[in-house]
Amino acid sequence: MIRSCTLSLLALGLLAGPALAQPKGDPDWPCVQRKVSTLSPGTVWTGPDLAEAGAWGDDFEAAQLAQKIASRRTPLNEVDPLLDAFGETAGAEKGKRLTRVFAGVFEVLNGERNKVIAGIGRYAQGQRRMAERIRDEADKISATKDGPSAQDARDMPKEASELETKFAWDRRIFQERSQSLTYVCEVPTLLEQRLGEIARKIQARL
Repeated sequence: MIRSCTLSLLALGLLAGPALAQPKGDPDWPCVQRKVSTLSPGTVWTGPDLAEAGAWGDDFEAAQLAQKIASRRTPLNEVDPLLDAFGETAGAEKGKRLTRVFAGVFEVLNGERNKVIAGIGRYAQGQRRMAERIRDEADKISATKDGPSAQDARDMPKEASELETKFAWDRRIFQERSQSLTYVCEVPTLLEQRLGEIARKIQARL
């Protein structure tokens, strides 16, 4: 039984230190992608100064457009006609108003990205706690199975049977959550890419 539990733990990667996929400097960052805690507009924007354009939230039409094109429900191929329509009615301050649109898009997407990164951190903490619990369960199963009362498998104590059931269930949950990491870890990068693409579209119209 010890060998069986050990193999199960090795399959989960639980015996190699941290409970997550790869060793990282930040134990709460389980992703292969490098962690960038927050973005600055300058990473994607080379247009006019955002502060000089004025508060984007005070420009109703600019704010409305920013929120619409920042949303991932809006396909990127629909952003161009939306920007063109806005530019046609923006008036003499077209440049400033388009800059406000970008400021709004940046704030919305950066805020969403920050929430995702915080969620990944909580996710990693939960996985680490579950990994520790699975290790404890494996140790208890081994101790129970190797006890004097367990010489005959047919006389396996009820406690050991319940522990094995819990161990198998926790292991399954851990593996399923680990598999979902691939998608979760891609979300910050996808948001960065969307932000960069929208920035290029807006700058092309200044």
